[in-house]
Amino acid sequence: MDNKLKKSLKFSVSIAVITFVLAAIFSVISNSVMSGVVWGIGLVIVLIIIIIGVVFDMLGIAATAASEPPFHAMAAEKIPGAKQAIIIVRNADRFASFCNDVIGDISGIVSGTASAVVVIQIANDLGHSDGSSVQITLSVLLTSVVAALTVGGKAVGKYMAVHSSTKVIFFAARVIAWIEANLKIRILSAATKNTRKSR
Repeated sequence: MDNKLKKSLKFSVSIAVITFVLAAIFSVISNSVMSGVVWGIGLVIVLIIIIIGVVFDMLGIAATAASEPPFHAMAAEKIPGAKQAIIIVRNADRFASFCNDVIGDISGIVSGTASAVVVIQIANDLGHSDGSSVQITLSVLLTSVVAALTVGGKAVGKYMAVHSSTKVIFFAARVIAWIEANLKIRILSAATKNTRKSR
């Protein structure tokens, strides 16, 4: 089997495992939090989950659209975050896979589950039982709103990612650099030797 194919399969399996673990964690946390709050706060939580999905989708696309030269210039001036930005761009396929496929998809699933909990809470507060026409109507409305916000938000995020990829990646890189420096949590591994062609 080709070495590149082996690496690709290994990465795919690791991403699948990470997705399984993170999805389970996020689902447990969201369900635990949602069950103990009023539906108003629940709606805010759903909105936050949607925003997380949109932001990570934007980061994934920006990584594939960005090029290295601007960050090399920053690294030469020892600007914090420049080295992390280079690592992100050099590993754009993996970074995008994690942001878009793992975090993005999990956010979509969790936001759907959380919105279902909110619908039940609203229906109960209005005095309607499970499966009632009111609950079904609320479910359709909230699902539509969540879908519209998600798709609309990602459309805006994609535009920003394509047209301001350097700024988007540099901002993410500076956040990662701060976390690694202050919290001593290693997020990015060392950059590979292969460089991306500038666009």
